[in-house]
Amino acid sequence: MKLLHIDSSILGTNSTSRLLSAEVVTAWRAAHPDTAVEYLDLAVDTPSHFSADALGIKTGVQAQPTEAQQRENALSEKLVSQFLASDVIVIGTPFYNFSIPTQLKAWIDRLAQIGRTFKYTDKGPVGLASGKTVIVASTRGGVYSTSEGGQAMEHQESYLKVIFGFFGITDVRFVRAEGVAMGDEAKGKALAAARADILVATAEAANQRDAAIAA
Repeated sequence: MKLLHIDSSILGTNSTSRLLSAEVVTAWRAAHPDTAVEYLDLAVDTPSHFSADALGIKTGVQAQPTEAQQRENALSEKLVSQFLASDVIVIGTPFYNFSIPTQLKAWIDRLAQIGRTFKYTDKGPVGLASGKTVIVASTRGGVYSTSEGGQAMEHQESYLKVIFGFFGITDVRFVRAEGVAMGDEAKGKALAAARADILVATAEAANQRDAAIAA
């Protein structure tokens, strides 16, 4: 089994999402010792933002690509191949300005490739990356999950669930710590809740929710 561990926080060792994503991976490996882990730090190896030079993955690789287009096409191919080769994807993501970090969005933009992660049919889009498990370690300075107003402002977990669902992945699990900027007591409670979520998220075998739906 292959696990791809991704971090996206810009805070380095001060990052709560990095702390929790690492704990998710440790717990997963303890429960599933046959797992091989590959790590990608998007704050260090940041894909460039999607540009006209990278459009080859959307429109078909250019007949005579420029040097810039070759470089962008190669990066997109590397990232989508790494993603598709993984059975489990663990993502650490903070909550920046009501959404995900731009580094994480740039990575997702490289994965969204017709014929690789989805296709269009006469009945609409169909995901091609089913059978994977995604575990998201999400952190938030405030509390957004407990009120209608807060949920309306949240474009982090909701976006990730939609985009991975678009890719055909229905087994998306969340480990959440929110209120981490609201004082030491609130942060402590948030971490305790997240660690309880980790035990649940890592105990279940990979792809079981997809299998249950298929059955």
